[in-house]
Amino acid sequence: MNTFKTIILFAILFSQCAKRQVPSTSVNEKDTSGLRVLTYNIHHANPPSKPDLIDIDAIAAVINQQQPDIVALQEIDARTTRSGKDLHESEQLAAKTGMSSYFAKGIDYGGGEYGIAILSKYPMANMKRYPLPTIGSTKGEPRVLATAEISLPGNKKVLFACTHLDALATDTNRVVQITRILEILKAQPLPVILAGDLNADPSSATIGILDSYFTRSCST
Repeated sequence: MNTFKTIILFAILFSQCAKRQVPSTSVNEKDTSGLRVLTYNIHHANPPSKPDLIDIDAIAAVINQQQPDIVALQEIDARTTRSGKDLHESEQLAAKTGMSSYFAKGIDYGGGEYGIAILSKYPMANMKRYPLPTIGSTKGEPRVLATAEISLPGNKKVLFACTHLDALATDTNRVVQITRILEILKAQPLPVILAGDLNADPSSATIGILDSYFTRSCST
């Protein structure tokens, strides 16, 4: 079985592992040493201990402190009553970190949208949103995959993919979702970096499927 020259990063909230520099041999055969990738579930910029607070500045401060080149964001509000009708969280974070952004809606929520996003220090192109399957009987929340072609220094390109898989206790939806993600990414001509909140234990069926195709950036 052929494996992609890829990286998988996954996190629940903020992964200390995922902030490390990406090994160059995991991306492709060319030198991409120094590429820094962060995956961050921001809980719509709400500290769980403070239900009424939306703190975009705190999220931006974490990103700026880590100085990543590319960020995968999960649980992003865009003009919702919950976080603010004038607030598009990924756009604000892009402005506060000096990066560009791409938002992909997961669901309609609170008069606005809720989903995932990619931030990049480098130019992005051909951004796409892919709906992921959910088994109807599970009543799981719809999920998506977001991808963007990112132009790196030295005339290199990678495909960056961000997702947030189902959060139910069983692996049922996560397995069908990650299977669909692999179908999408196998067709890509560029090296792939996949990052996100997979809601999956390292020993789970979901991660087992990924390990057949992806090289983990690190283990937590």
